[in-house]
Amino acid sequence: MKRFSVFFFVYLFSLSFSFGQNRINRKELVERHKVLLSQIDTLGSLSVGNGHFAFSVDVTGLQTFPDFYANGIPLGTQSEWGWHSFPNTQNFKIEESLKNYQINGRSISYAVQSSDNDRSKAAINFLRQNPQRLQLGNIGFQILKKNSQEILPGDITDIQQELNPWTGEIKSLFSVEGIPIEVFTLSHQNQDIISVKVVSSLISEGRIKLRIRFPFPSNQFLDSGNNYADPEKHHSSVKILNNKSAEFLHSLDQYSYLVKFQGNTSSTVDTHELHHFIINPVTKSNSFEFSCQFTDAKALPLLPSYAEVKINNISSWASFWKRGAAVDFAGSKDPRAKELERRIILSQYLTRIQCAGKEPPQETGLTYNSWFGKPHLEMHWWHGIHFALWNRIDLLEQSLGWYRKTSAEAEKIALRQGFEGLRWQKMTDPAGKEAPSSVGAFLIWQQPHFITFAELCYREHKDLKTLQKYKDLVFKTADFMASYAYYDSAKGKYILGKGLIPAQERFKPEDTFNPTYELAYWYWGLSVAQQWRERLGLSRNKKWDDVLNNLSPLPVQDDVYLAAESAKDSYTNPLYLTDHPSVLGTFGMLPGSKMLNVKTMRKTYDKVLKIWNWKDTWGWDFPMTAMTATRLGKPEQAVDALLMNITTNTYLVNGHNFQDNRLRLYLPGNGGLLAAVALMCAGYDGCKEVNPGIPKNGMWKVKWEGLKRMP
Repeated sequence: MKRFSVFFFVYLFSLSFSFGQNRINRKELVERHKVLLSQIDTLGSLSVGNGHFAFSVDVTGLQTFPDFYANGIPLGTQSEWGWHSFPNTQNFKIEESLKNYQINGRSISYAVQSSDNDRSKAAINFLRQNPQRLQLGNIGFQILKKNSQEILPGDITDIQQELNPWTGEIKSLFSVEGIPIEVFTLSHQNQDIISVKVVSSLISEGRIKLRIRFPFPSNQFLDSGNNYADPEKHHSSVKILNNKSAEFLHSLDQYSYLVKFQGNTSSTVDTHELHHFIINPVTKSNSFEFSCQFTDAKALPLLPSYAEVKINNISSWASFWKRGAAVDFAGSKDPRAKELERRIILSQYLTRIQCAGKEPPQETGLTYNSWFGKPHLEMHWWHGIHFALWNRIDLLEQSLGWYRKTSAEAEKIALRQGFEGLRWQKMTDPAGKEAPSSVGAFLIWQQPHFITFAELCYREHKDLKTLQKYKDLVFKTADFMASYAYYDSAKGKYILGKGLIPAQERFKPEDTFNPTYELAYWYWGLSVAQQWRERLGLSRNKKWDDVLNNLSPLPVQDDVYLAAESAKDSYTNPLYLTDHPSVLGTFGMLPGSKMLNVKTMRKTYDKVLKIWNWKDTWGWDFPMTAMTATRLGKPEQAVDALLMNITTNTYLVNGHNFQDNRLRLYLPGNGGLLAAVALMCAGYDGCKEVNPGIPKNGMWKVKWEGLKRMP
């Protein structure tokens, strides 16, 4: 009875803490983290967007200097519908990338990225590069000085630029030759439309014009949207609709899309050169407003005005901030609290505009291409799980329909390799096609993700409709997992591998088996799939139970978990102390189970924290470490991990997680930060402590509301 009373008291206290948080002034919380720029910063580009479309600007509020910003945060215009493929004139097929490996007594084919055959090499390159996400077009200013020369970045002075995440509005103030220019930039939240208001006496002088320019796909790993080579390989044209609007058609091979322009005053349109158009507002007024729609369908008959887009934008953003969760560190004495709160607010803004579409996003979102613009499904956990934890499950669910749409491709991979069910892709495209990769083809940790997503949806809705909606994909995902596990009769255990690469991408697939994190994830995923069968009144799947009951134990050596059973030198080989310390995800991203010994994980955590080469890591490694520290009851170390002073844990002035000179933004870091904070505040199943990941040293004052517990 006493034990029950103590638990009941803790439960009531937790409820009062969670539900009694209406004192948070959300508008004040969000607006104290406006982004402010007073000088040109090529890593400080700001973006507007709606989840399936984003538009990034420089200090002028438009894309005036794309070349100057190309090696920073590029001035991209991207959508989830805008994809292009170069013609497959040589009829390359995925089969040309396949290589057979002898694994567990049979031959299994993998689409890999290496070949000595010239034809195969060409096929592999083509299939990785196509389709690629398009940079849809550059909309910038052409501002003329008194001598009629076009301004350069050095001619911009008196810069005061502000992004207000509460309204989703960018306000840009600057001067040219002492004359002020004021620009307001917005994005419609239901249509792929930007809307802009410009105020300056230079308008009536005819010295502020607009430039619309269409780049060509770079066909490179990265595409910053400023490739103006090969103008003869694509086609652009303009159709004047009336004195206030025009349609620009851009065609590449068999793909075409429109950019419709509509202003509030008369304008002329001139073709400056191929793919380069100048719009000149003809007015005696010192203000000018316009909207631009990007679409691969029909353009709207009449675009919404700037005032209409502003109403749509502001109301949508206010709804976003009010309906989700909130975390407030005001009053904290720890000097890091303000920075952590800034990262939380701006990460919510960035993931909302970059990662909340109907498809899994790419790691650089809708700003510029990485890996040709293709999503990586193992990263979808980091891109999307926080939406569920921050009480915005609908933003996660929007992308889950993609899995159903592409399941036939996942089934083809499983069948080709002799497995059951669906083998989810790693690097893919909107149609779910597999891209060859010497690493990606062997990854398996993306496989249980769909079960995680579906379970989070069920935890939110807890209804038969949700079970029916996702059951087929959950069961087929589990079918692959059970058939992939190989029964070693000598050991009397199921093993994972050989023929895999763990989340820590430092191991040869031919030699690797039983990675710790993947073993634990397999156990969790199959266990949850069985729960789904029971919720639906179905009998447990015997094959799944056989794997669950006989899965290899987590590999241990010297009282710590190894990266993999095959890696006895996990902590002595310098190579294995780099990249993701994914062994920590075993009890961080995942809950405990009968497979896991918490005491062993505590020793593992301490060892990893001490000897890991943290300079050779990725942005989501720090949130993952913070999650593990939280579950181990180490709140001080959870905060330390989340704010570790490492380059790949840098958060720029605009909130983007910087990695290196190649990946100047990395959205899995932002999503991981939000997932970790949710766990640190709201806890996890079975947790009886309020704010388990926040230090109890009197330095932190925390208020939160609306967060969901992690499993």
